[in-house]
Amino acid sequence: MTAYRLALVGAPNCGKSTLFNGLTGGRAKVANYPGVTVETRSGRFRTPQGREVELIDLPGIYGLTPRSMDERVAVDVLAGGAPGVKPPDMLLVLIDAAHMRTHLHSVLQLRALGRPMIVALNMIDLAKRDGLELDLRKLEDRLGVPVVTSQAPRKAGRAALIARLDRVLAEQPAPPAKESVRSIRELQQEARAIARDIIVSEPIMNRATRAIDRIVLHPLAGPAVLLALLFFIFQAVFSWSAGPMDAIDGAAVMLGDWLASLLPEGWFQDLIVNGVIAGVGSVVIFLPQILILFAFILLLEASGYMARAAFLMDELMRKVGLDGRAFIPLLSSFACAIPGIMSARVIESERDRLTTIMIAPLMTCSARLPVYTLIIAAFIPPQSIGPFNLQGVVMFGLYIAGVVSAVTAAFVLKRTLTKGRPQPLIMELPTYKLPDARDVLIGLATRAGAFLKRAGTIILGTAIVLWFLASYPASASGLRETFAGRIGALLEPVLAPIGFNLEIAIALIPGMAAREVAVGALGTVYAVQGVDDSVEGLAAVLQNAWSLPTALAFLAWYVFAPQCFATLATIRRETNSWRWTGFAFAYLMGLAYVGAGIVYHLSRALMGS
Repeated sequence: MTAYRLALVGAPNCGKSTLFNGLTGGRAKVANYPGVTVETRSGRFRTPQGREVELIDLPGIYGLTPRSMDERVAVDVLAGGAPGVKPPDMLLVLIDAAHMRTHLHSVLQLRALGRPMIVALNMIDLAKRDGLELDLRKLEDRLGVPVVTSQAPRKAGRAALIARLDRVLAEQPAPPAKESVRSIRELQQEARAIARDIIVSEPIMNRATRAIDRIVLHPLAGPAVLLALLFFIFQAVFSWSAGPMDAIDGAAVMLGDWLASLLPEGWFQDLIVNGVIAGVGSVVIFLPQILILFAFILLLEASGYMARAAFLMDELMRKVGLDGRAFIPLLSSFACAIPGIMSARVIESERDRLTTIMIAPLMTCSARLPVYTLIIAAFIPPQSIGPFNLQGVVMFGLYIAGVVSAVTAAFVLKRTLTKGRPQPLIMELPTYKLPDARDVLIGLATRAGAFLKRAGTIILGTAIVLWFLASYPASASGLRETFAGRIGALLEPVLAPIGFNLEIAIALIPGMAAREVAVGALGTVYAVQGVDDSVEGLAAVLQNAWSLPTALAFLAWYVFAPQCFATLATIRRETNSWRWTGFAFAYLMGLAYVGAGIVYHLSRALMGS
C-alpha cells in the first residue's frame, strides 16, 4: 500500500518537532535532499481508519520567500520543484494559535500553491488559558481549507487532528484554486482582516499591543517616537549621571591624596598616583553613564520595542541596500561592536552580512562614551537650550553622525564591493510586556563587571606601561624627551595637519587596545606632567592645552576610527579573511583622518583663526 505523503510545514518554534515526534513515535529517517546538505526527517504513522501516512518534516519557514538554504529546500519541495524529490500529496500547516495574526499570511501564501492542505492551530490550550477565543468555522470559510486545533505534546490533543485528517483523506480533497501572485503587504493586510473577523476575544495585552503599534509603527509617528526616545536617552545619560560621576571623581581624588600621604616620595608613589589612579580613575568615572545607557537598551529589548525599531528602520535600510535584519546587529553595536558583528550571523545573505560587519564599527559604542564625555565636558558649556541640555544635544549629534556615516558607507558598499538585492523582512513581533526588574539588574551587573574587568586589566596595564614611557628616561626635561614623547613624535608630523598635538599622538597609540583607553592615556600623560589627575582637572587642562578646532577634530576622529584591536580581531574571525579585515581598518582610518581634517579646518575658518 502506497503511503500518503504529508508535508509538515510551519514557522520555527510553532511545535512542529513535537507534533512530528508525537505522530511518528519518534521513529524518524534522516536524509539529505539531493545536491545539498540540508537534513530533513520523515516518519510514518497509521490513522485510525488504517491509512498509511508518510510525514515529512520540512525546515521552518515564514513564507515562500526563502532566506537560507534550509528555507530554499522547503520551498522547492512545496512548490514541486525539488530535483529528485516527489512533491507531497498534501500539506499539514501548523501555526501557533496565540500568534495567528503573525502566521496567517504564511497560510495564505501556501494556499496559493494550489495543493490540498489542512491547517492545525497548535498550542490551543495555552491560547485559551490566556483568554483567546476563535471562531473556527468562520476561519475555515475564510481560508477555504479544513482547520482543526491541536495540542502537540499530548496524545488526546492530537486525536482531533488525526481524525480530521482521516476524514479529509477519505473525501479525496480537492486542492484550493491557484491564485495570482500577490505581494507580502497584500497578504498581510488580508491576514489581519481575517484575524479581526474570527477572533471572538483575546488577552488584554494583545489589544494593548495593537493599540500601541498603531502609533509606534505609524510611518510618520513611529520614526518620531524612535527619535524622541533616543534623544531622551542621551539627555538622561548626561543629566542623571552628574551626581554619581562627581562622587566617583571625588573618591578617586581622595584615594590619590591618601595614598600620596602614605607613600614616600619617589617613583613608586608617582606610579600609583599618576599612573594607576590617574589612568584607571579617569575611565571608571564614566561607569554611571554607561550603566544608564545600558539600562535603557535592556528595558527597550525586554519590553518588545526593539523588534518594532527594526521594522521602522527596514524602509531606510532598504534604500541603502540592506534590510531591517541588519538593524539588530547595528543596534547591538551601540553597546559594543563585537557582539554586533557576531550577531550579523542571523543575516542569510553573505553580501548583506559582510556589509553589516563593515559598518558596525561606525555605530557609537559605549567605549566612545568616555572620550565624548571628556571633550564635551571640557569644551561645551552645560547650559540649557529651552528644555534641553546643550551637552546632551551635542552627544546626541555625535550618535546621529555615527548612524549617518554607517548608512552612507552601506550605500556605497552595496553598490560596489557587496552588490546584491536586499531580502524582504519577516519578523515576529512579540507582545509588549513589563520588563522583569531582576533580569534588567542582572544584565546591568554583568555589563558593569565586564567594564570594570576591562578597566582592571587592559586599561590598568596600559596605564602602567604608559606611565613608564612618559616618565623615563629620568634625565628627560620634558614630555618630548621621554620614551613616549619620542614615539609620539614619529606620528606627530602625520597628525599635525588635522590639528593633533604630541599628547594626542601619544594617547592614540595605546588607545588602539580599546577606545576608552585614550582617556586613561591622556590622564596619565598630563598627570605625569604635574596636572590635576581628576577628570575635572583633566577637562580644565584640555581647555588650556587644546584649541576648540582640535577638540572638535578629536571628536570627529573617534566617530570613525577603528581604535579597538578586539573589534578588528572579531572581524577577522567572522569573515575568515585578512583582506576584509585590512579593508575595514584602512577605510575606517581613512574616514577618521579625512573627517577630523575637514572638521579642524572648517572650524578654524568659521572662527577666523
